[in-house]
Formats: sequence, structure tokens, C-alpha cells
Amino acid sequence: MRPPNLPTAAADIIAGAAIVGFFVNNTVLVSDFLLLVIASIFLYAGGVVLNDVFDFKIDAVERPNRPIPSGVVSLKMASGLGFGLLIIGVLLSFLSNFTAGFVALLLTAAILLYDGLAKHHAFFGPLAMGTCRGLNLFLGMSVLGLPHISNWIYTLIPIVYIFAVTLISRGEVHGNNKRNIALSGLLYALVIIFILFYNTKTNVILALIPFLILFALAIFTPLVKAYKINSPESIKKAVKAGVLSLVIMDAALAVSTSTWWVGLTILLLLPLSLFLSKRFQVT
Repeated sequence: MRPPNLPTAAADIIAGAAIVGFFVNNTVLVSDFLLLVIASIFLYAGGVVLNDVFDFKIDAVERPNRPIPSGVVSLKMASGLGFGLLIIGVLLSFLSNFTAGFVALLLTAAILLYDGLAKHHAFFGPLAMGTCRGLNLFLGMSVLGLPHISNWIYTLIPIVYIFAVTLISRGEVHGNNKRNIALSGLLYALVIIFILFYNTKTNVILALIPFLILFALAIFTPLVKAYKINSPESIKKAVKAGVLSLVIMDAALAVSTSTWWVGLTILLLLPLSLFLSKRFQVT
């Protein structure tokens, strides 16, 4: 279930709620918000479990130490767990509100599309994965019901960012992906520029810049190293940094659209992800 990645799913929900003003002008119960946080974690966990289910034949050759090909977990048990987690995630979303429930259904469809069909395509794989993250942010934005259409543009940020991370991961097994790394670096820069300049008030920029500096250091340092030493090991570290740095990106988004303390709260999830990453696989 990739435990180190689960806090990043929660971070998406908090950031999405911040975008629509949940922490400034709250009109719903906190319990409805917490339901979406938990739902997001279940949906993410279900997605990565089913990713292993759909990939078990490939993993038997390329990653035989993973749970299913190694025989630690049966294919039937993994399938039941994955679909069960998705169902629970959708039900919890409907318990929050009906808009969130329908968004969760769309997210589930996107997860299954990626896991079962799109992920092996050079373009549509990264796009489908990014769409899952965009919908997860949108799930957080739906905490107050259907968000205003002017806020929908924010879903492009995780789509572009995860597209970039997924491009890097294309060389995780065999290496030799300098072109993808260079393109990912450009997409990373576009994400930072968007967060800094889109609809950000002057008095917010001073609070936002430290978050963006931390974000840039966290993603570009391993990316540059992976470009210089284009080995599977260095690429894997760049992918790991990209995934876990979603927490920092969400924190920056929250600061740019809400208040600094919401961003700081999201950032507190990062030590948890880093702690778990020392004990469980990220990719």
C-alpha cells in the first residue's frame, strides 16, 4: 500500500480544502473534511495495491521481490484488498457530501484506467497518473460542494507535476532516460512559476517563497544527480523525492491560496512520509 505515500494523499485534500476557503470561511462540519482525508488515503492505497495486481506478470520478471510475485501475498488476496479499499474510499466520500462522492467515483475510474490500461503508454501513462492526482486535489476542493469553476485550474498543477515524476520513473529499471529527466525539469519549473505568480497577492509572496525554495531544493537536487549519473538507483531516488515532495507542493499551494499556518500544517506530514520511507518502498 506504499505507506510513505499515503500522507501525500492527505496533503492533497488539505490543499484542496484550502483553495476553496475551508479554513477561512468554514460552512461544513470538520468531520466531513476528515472523512475526505481518510477516503483519499483509502483510494490511494487501493490504487497502488491494484497497480501491483495488474503488473504481477511484469514484476515476476523485473521486480520478483515484490509481495505478489514473491508469494508473500496471493493475487486473489491483493485483488480483494485493492478493490475493497477503493469501495471504502468512495463510500466515505459520499458520507462527506454527494459532490465528493461523485468526484471519488471519477477518481476511482481514473485509477483503474491507469492501472489496467494507460500506464504502459509513453504519453497517456503519465497523463493518467497526473489526472489521478488532479482529481484527488479536486476531491479536497469538493469539501464545500462543487467548487467554483475559477478554482478548477489548480487541478492542472498536480497533473503537470505528476506527469513529470512519472516521466522520470520510465528509467527506474533500466536507466538511460536523460531526455525524460530534462523535460521533467522544465515541467517542475512551470509548476513553481504557476504557484508563485498565479493569483498570488503581493503580501502572500514573502510567506510563500520559503516553501517554494524548499520545494525546489527537494525536487531539483536529486533530479540533477539523476541526469548526471543516469543509473536506475539515482533515478529511483529522483522519483522518490518527487513523490514525497508532493507534501511540500501542497503546502505551497495552501499558502498561496489560504494562510501560512495551513501550509505549515501540511508540511508537518513530510517527516511522517520520510520516516515511513525508511521502512517501506515508495515506488
